[in-house]
Amino acid sequence: MSIELNPVEARVIGCLIEKEVTTPDYYPLTLNSLTSACNQKSNREPVMALSELDVQEAVDSLIGRRLVSDESGFNSRASKFQHRFCNTEFGDLKLTKQEKGIVCCMLLRGAQTPGELRTRTNRLAEFSDVKEVEAILERLAAREEGALVVKLPREAGKRESRYMHLFGGDVDVEAMAATSASTVQPAVNSDRVEALEQEVAMLKSEMAELRQLVEQLTA
Repeated sequence: MSIELNPVEARVIGCLIEKEVTTPDYYPLTLNSLTSACNQKSNREPVMALSELDVQEAVDSLIGRRLVSDESGFNSRASKFQHRFCNTEFGDLKLTKQEKGIVCCMLLRGAQTPGELRTRTNRLAEFSDVKEVEAILERLAAREEGALVVKLPREAGKRESRYMHLFGGDVDVEAMAATSASTVQPAVNSDRVEALEQEVAMLKSEMAELRQLVEQLTA
């Protein structure tokens, strides 16, 4: 992966991509607008409380790597920023509208299931069903130029596996699988113990009733 982002940089890029699609009239974004977008309480995970200085430092780093550009005019009072993360003449990363929507949602909310991604990208792209999302995720995971996402081990009690973007660095899937497996056994044992406790309580209740009946018969 040629693009590697820290959590704040990932949030900045995700916000710029999101606002480019959802509020094009207000894009590129000023530093104030970008900071507000980064700190949104909806459609963000985790929720952040970044200062303008935090965001400016991330933007400066991204500008240095040509992933963001300052589009403010000569007489502009405030700088305005837009991403150059994908689909630009300056970079090699080319994504379809659906791929871009999925990547954007992952940058903003981290690992998610195909079902969650379909629901949460409704303003960014259209998908006919969850299977289409899964097919695109598999395509992103099998790119010849380098995977952009990875499928995570399914969590105990969950029907779907989550997918995670790789713009934050490699993900140790084997370690996560081992952790997931180690948490399943205690859960199973806990359920078994609870069932046994209920059975013992029932037997005690039955024994008490029988004892009471015997006492009545012998009185």
